[in-house]
Amino acid sequence: MTYDELEVEIRKLDPQERARLAVLLLYSLEELSDEENARLWAEEAERRHDELLANQTLGQPAPDVFRLIWICLGG
Repeated sequence: MTYDELEVEIRKLDPQERARLAVLLLYSLEELSDEENARLWAEEAERRHDELLANQTLGQPAPDVFRLIWICLGG
């Protein structure tokens, strides 16, 4: 099953089931070693950097990002 197929199936779940899956996935990331976490973050940073250089994505100003985080946290 591809990622896109999996995403389609996940979206068919009711919100409570999706929330349970989200928690499971988040906890599974805690099982990674510090080295694995560092490697994954470095890969993600490199991917984002490459996208910005190729103009495939637009960055967002930090104040906008922090405002959205604040809103999501109930502030």
